[in-house]
Amino acid sequence: MKRSLLIEEINTDLIWSGLHVETNTEYVPEVLKDTAERFAEIWKIDKSSFVYGKGHRKTVQQRQYEKLLEYAAKLEEYIEKIGICGPDRNSYSKTDHSATFMRIKTDYMGNDQLLPAYNVQVGVADEYIAVVEVNQYRSDMDCFIPLMEQFYKTYGFYPKYPIADAGYGSYNNYIYCEQKGMEKYMKFTMFKKETEDKKYHENPFRAVNFKVDNEGILRCPYGKAFHFAYRKAVKGNQYGRQEEIYTCENCSGCPYADQCKKTDKNRTIRINRELTSMHDEVIRNLESIQGALLRMNRSIQAEGTFGIIKNDRWYKRIVRRGMNTVKMEIFLVSIGHNLYKYQNKKMRLHKVA
Repeated sequence: MKRSLLIEEINTDLIWSGLHVETNTEYVPEVLKDTAERFAEIWKIDKSSFVYGKGHRKTVQQRQYEKLLEYAAKLEEYIEKIGICGPDRNSYSKTDHSATFMRIKTDYMGNDQLLPAYNVQVGVADEYIAVVEVNQYRSDMDCFIPLMEQFYKTYGFYPKYPIADAGYGSYNNYIYCEQKGMEKYMKFTMFKKETEDKKYHENPFRAVNFKVDNEGILRCPYGKAFHFAYRKAVKGNQYGRQEEIYTCENCSGCPYADQCKKTDKNRTIRINRELTSMHDEVIRNLESIQGALLRMNRSIQAEGTFGIIKNDRWYKRIVRRGMNTVKMEIFLVSIGHNLYKYQNKKMRLHKVA
């Protein structure tokens, strides 16, 4: 690190003075500032004698002193930026610290858009917006729990059948549904492929399709045993989810090696039986008659709500800045949508009567 190299250089130059600064892998601005002050006292540095610009050569002491202050200022800047980002995101906009940079849908020219944005989530019931939440998370998976908590805070209960698309199906959200008494009706990432692609679903080389013999040992299609190697914690999981890693005893000479693995080493697979059983439950729920009706209603009502707001009402961009004012803006838009829906239904009933 540059800071450690600088401190080692200073220690070498000032070994006669008894000053010794410990080098570390991490530093705080206060330590560097204190070192700069002690350094200035020992060398009796006069800042008015510092030289700058072309044709002037800085002394070693001036260069070292300025570097210490520069590194301290940079660390303070990093601390400030990390404080603005917080623990749940890694970017923010300079013009709106509450906004997070997200990959937006392509524009009319087909260009990818990386822009500061908010993740707006709505819960729709009977065509009305029942709950709305504004988040800084880039992934929809992280927005499910805050939305459900907002629903509970508003109505005093959790929805029995929270139907959602594949962006919300995760281990965390499924466990949360179990804890709150909600059924699992959120698609997972590979739901469409699992249910519509028979070749993929029945692929014998997928780890979930490996057979288990009478001794409880996993066997690949060629009959090779897969032995347990270790457990690995899944990064970012809130409930301590772990994957079991299994390694094949010997893949050499296997006639299916080209179809089964991509490397020259013995194949390694990851198994999470609990998550696999959850996926099976989700498939059963969504492929039932009730699940099909819920999916149809979701595509009509939830997607239709965004369609009305964004296309019919031409509301495609948040105009305010800051989380509180953005929430107020989204709430007002939602209220307007609900009043529009209510008036339309009222007029239809009036015409029928």
